[in-house]
Amino acid sequence: MDYWQFIFTNDTALNEVLIAFVGELPFDTFEENETGFSAFIPAEFFTKSVENQLIELKKEFDFDFEKKFIKGQNWNEIWESNFHPILVDDFCCIRADFHSPPENVRFDLVINPKMAFGTGHHETTRMMIRAMEHLDFEGKKVFDFGCGTGILAILAAKMGASALEAIDIEEAAFQNTLENCEKNNVSNVQARCGVLADVRGKNFDVILANINRNVILESLPALKTSLNKNGCLLISGFLQEDVERMKSEIEKVKLFPEKELKEGNWVCMVLRPLD
Repeated sequence: MDYWQFIFTNDTALNEVLIAFVGELPFDTFEENETGFSAFIPAEFFTKSVENQLIELKKEFDFDFEKKFIKGQNWNEIWESNFHPILVDDFCCIRADFHSPPENVRFDLVINPKMAFGTGHHETTRMMIRAMEHLDFEGKKVFDFGCGTGILAILAAKMGASALEAIDIEEAAFQNTLENCEKNNVSNVQARCGVLADVRGKNFDVILANINRNVILESLPALKTSLNKNGCLLISGFLQEDVERMKSEIEKVKLFPEKELKEGNWVCMVLRPLD
């Protein structure tokens, strides 16, 4: 798949806010650096409207950007030069297969660095993993909504989940999830390219939703319906300034935040049913 890389130059203190805004557009991967960040959008989704919206955003924030076309076959080379192992305490390591295995880590996940969100470098992914560490997955039915590279589904499987479904709207992400499941010897993840409606009528003990604020807000009623009575819904991909609005919508669907994690300006919540 071909991509456009948008290279943002800005005060790195603005990274989180800018990524949140840019994330509302069809960009599916972000890579922070010393001078700002890069955002990647599939070539098929790039339109003049996307660029115009970035130009409008410049009226509110101080940044510059340039764009570069990336042929699909160059993507692995780019990732391999930038992808570094991620350690989430002594609980989980996320690495590529060209990295050496870690020592004294409970779960070692091997993720091929392809064009799909979820390498563990983003705060939201790390918070989801930290929240998962304290949950019981043994024998549970799990749904990974917006699975990206499949990290969370694979970790849940290794933690003892009996059956898992993983869905992503991006074909590249779905394919990468399948590849990463095989690489991690995980065989009980049913992955597909699709949307939330594809699991309508099914129920889960744990639902993992690391996406973005708008998708979570519009999906909350359906996610609550798919959650078992004593189940748990983990959500992330929104900022601290979104928390009050999130809590208001969470209460409307009769869920309550049992736990809240923060990293930088990003937030993750562990939700439980009220009824």
